[in-house]
Amino acid sequence: MLTVLRGLLAHAFPILVAQLASIGMMVVDTAVLGHVSPQDLAAVAIGGGIHVALVFALVGVVQAVAPVVAHLHGARRDDEVAGVLQQGFWLALTLSLPGVVFLLHPGFVLAPFGMDAVVDAKVREYLGLLAWSLPAALFYRTFYAFCNALGQPRVLMGIGLAALAVHALLAWGLALAGWAGAPLGVAGCALSNIVIGWLACLGAALWLHRGPLGRRYRPFANWARPHPATWRELLRLGLPMGFSNLVEITAFTLVALFVAGLGATVVAGHRIVANLSALAYMLPLSLAFATMAAVGQALGARDWPAASRLVRAGMGLAAVSSLVVGLLLWLAAEPLVAAYTDDPAVRGVALALIGYIAVYQFFDALQTIAGHVLRAYRVTFVPMLVQTVCFWGIALAGGAWLCYRWSPPLGVGGFWLASVIALVAAAAALLPLLRKVMKDLESTP
Repeated sequence: MLTVLRGLLAHAFPILVAQLASIGMMVVDTAVLGHVSPQDLAAVAIGGGIHVALVFALVGVVQAVAPVVAHLHGARRDDEVAGVLQQGFWLALTLSLPGVVFLLHPGFVLAPFGMDAVVDAKVREYLGLLAWSLPAALFYRTFYAFCNALGQPRVLMGIGLAALAVHALLAWGLALAGWAGAPLGVAGCALSNIVIGWLACLGAALWLHRGPLGRRYRPFANWARPHPATWRELLRLGLPMGFSNLVEITAFTLVALFVAGLGATVVAGHRIVANLSALAYMLPLSLAFATMAAVGQALGARDWPAASRLVRAGMGLAAVSSLVVGLLLWLAAEPLVAAYTDDPAVRGVALALIGYIAVYQFFDALQTIAGHVLRAYRVTFVPMLVQTVCFWGIALAGGAWLCYRWSPPLGVGGFWLASVIALVAAAAALLPLLRKVMKDLESTP
């Protein structure tokens, strides 16, 4: 078991760094705009929530490349791997087209929430600019899934750290320091995201062409047209994965829209805590990616005992690490919040909410590992239903009720309390499902 644990940690660590670098770009935006104005910070909270929800949903579809490639590699069918990656790129291009249109015309989503006119204008500007980075994001995440499935995540760490460093400088210069002639606020952060997105995509393409995976699989040679059979397999797995991502992420990010009527201060405080929550989530998510890839390879090789050991190791690591992260968040709440904003009112809102994420870390980690391992077993539809009920039914609908209709109304804290309940319910449903799927497969001849 120690060998399995070491292997998962070695795989998960570069993914964790890459994920932290990715979420770090949002942290940079929040920290920079926290020193511009509450309106700019509220705009990135609302606009960022919408953008992240869309990207995660579409990325979930192209991430179907990961379990398919992992199974092929485990089954020693490496001659088919490059073709799956090519079809993943075609799928990413196709999905980006409606996504760009949505980001350019988000009015039907924003209109019902009656937000401040200044914030509304900044949100529309932010999303309209980010539309031009969406194809790059989907191409890069297809590459990401491919590298993860083959156990080669180090390049993701390198690209992620370089992107974060450049973004930190560029976002500060454009949004706050006036490199474009005047401080651009939220638009400056969006412009930086566009530049970084395409540079990361270019770096991935160069590495695919000249790196070890490129030399082995030659993904740009013998380029194939869209292949219906491969698309059907990717979409069968990917559509439920994408919808699950959408459900889970919107249960957290779109809270900013639901509480927009409570004022920019509340939205800004919520944004800070949402940032911290996203950072904490990167650890179980990285372990989940590593466990999914390793389990997928074991299943491709039809090595059921190895798959079982990997699942137990992934769950154990996630459980222990989540408890540690929750404790650290609780103890370091005040300095963490102070790093984001100088506004005492915004600090007060954030400090009142941070305890919720410290509490739910354990359950979030367990349901994340279970959901991703089920993807390795190619079971995606039932987890999608479970997460829809938990995250939209309990977290969003229940949160809205607690926020506005409970007596006395709990305000934004109602959404965070409902999120805790939703994560407990998701873990309680997905863990028995995973045990059943594993037992059923191990009993087949």
